[in-house]
Amino acid sequence: MALTKNKKDEVVAEVAELFGSSKMTVVSKYEGTTVKALQQLRREARANGTKVKVVKNRLVIKAAQQTEALKDVDTSALEGMLLYAFNAEDEVAPAQALAAFAKLNPTLQFVGAISADGKFLSADEVKTLADLPSKDVMIGSVIATLLAPVNDTVSALGGNLHGLLDGLEAKASA
Repeated sequence: MALTKNKKDEVVAEVAELFGSSKMTVVSKYEGTTVKALQQLRREARANGTKVKVVKNRLVIKAAQQTEALKDVDTSALEGMLLYAFNAEDEVAPAQALAAFAKLNPTLQFVGAISADGKFLSADEVKTLADLPSKDVMIGSVIATLLAPVNDTVSALGGNLHGLLDGLEAKASA
């Protein structure tokens, strides 16, 4: 069923709003993917804050032109049956959600991504993004690195104090 002009305007406004709030929009081909699989993808992606939409490319291009930061984005790759994954909180989350789904459903293939500042990333760059650890994991690893010296000191002090004193005495006498 064809969309009326009012419905098209509503879709363009919604996509423009998603573009405006999204840190990264990942674009994928979904030709050959079943409706049931797409519904599963939407549920799984929603768990990490990603919103997946299937929208006509012409309407997406129109929405991008209405978004200030995306007016000059290269939209030449937006051809065929595409789905768009938006995430307002994490740049890597949409790529990871689609990559995890694509492992079980090889019919899903990356086309690229549109960053919040209007840069179009290639499919290879999106695959690299998808392989990065999540934001929480990266924060945890930085904190662990910063706390390592403190943990080592506490472990040494909590261990054999006589061994520590013997070591200090030996170092002082040398």
